[in-house]
Amino acid sequence: MLTRRRFLQASLAAPLLISRPPVGKIMTIQGEIPASQLGTTLIHEHVLVDFIGADRISASRWDRAEVVAKVLPYLREARERGLKTLLECTPAFLGRDPLLLLELAEQSGLQLLTNTGYYGAVDNKYLPPWAFDETAEQLAQRWTAEFEQGIEGTSVRPGFIKIGVNAGTLSELHRKLVKAAALTHLRTGLTICSHTGPAATALEEIEVLRTHGVAPRAFVWVHAQGEPVKNWYVKAAQLGTWVSLDGLGWGNPEEYVPWIELLKTNGYLSHVLLSHDAGWYRPGEPDGGTFVGYTPLFDRLLPALRKRGFTENDFEQLLVTNPADAFTLRVRKV
Repeated sequence: MLTRRRFLQASLAAPLLISRPPVGKIMTIQGEIPASQLGTTLIHEHVLVDFIGADRISASRWDRAEVVAKVLPYLREARERGLKTLLECTPAFLGRDPLLLLELAEQSGLQLLTNTGYYGAVDNKYLPPWAFDETAEQLAQRWTAEFEQGIEGTSVRPGFIKIGVNAGTLSELHRKLVKAAALTHLRTGLTICSHTGPAATALEEIEVLRTHGVAPRAFVWVHAQGEPVKNWYVKAAQLGTWVSLDGLGWGNPEEYVPWIELLKTNGYLSHVLLSHDAGWYRPGEPDGGTFVGYTPLFDRLLPALRKRGFTENDFEQLLVTNPADAFTLRVRKV
């Protein structure tokens, strides 16, 4: 296991990574685009999430036209704020619907990305039966096939890998999911986003990835705001990991200001990703339940950062350059 002491030693030895203009390609649901065309990006949002469980989920549980009618105004509202691209992070067996996303992309004018991978958090409620029995290599073959052939018989290909693990020590099953993500990354160049939270869990995931030859630069520490000791953001960034502060849709966005300042002060603004984890049309609830929009970042966080001396160049770094760098298709080996 990568202990905190070893983690600190490795991070202090790691070189400072300088941000560079993005090059290469990014896979949207409508096909590849140059990374330079990604634009202002929210890297962790949801359109629809169905929490009923992998054993009962079906696209018949929602009407796509009703979902579009509910969600489209929120996407257009974010586009009016300058948003160009949104990563839809709902995994398979939790409501991932490529046809719904295609319709929303066409009507909103936004570029959308979807994902491959499986979500093991919440004690494996959203894992398909074969995830328990198949090897990491077999799972990676499934995820790679979605990238090479399309998702569920559609032309839509994933633009990143989304997995989820429980907080705490990784179970063998969840270590297998991380290994499968590593193997898929090495075959596709897709970036790995893992629902994580605490730093200790993220350290274990990084160890698994490095064991299989994948650099921390290929890893997004999702829900890093869940770690109470904020200095771990700097230490993770020193290793090359992407620090994703992505709960802006819930609670007080201004709370994030000192955390982002901490990373900027230490020279690691180029490792920060921001988003809301918002949206969430919920099948089974009246009118899809209460929907949280995608604008608190623009309406509250950016003005708060501006008062603390953040510049337009900083915002370009956070919302354009970093997402393009993070999600460009390229294999990142140790």
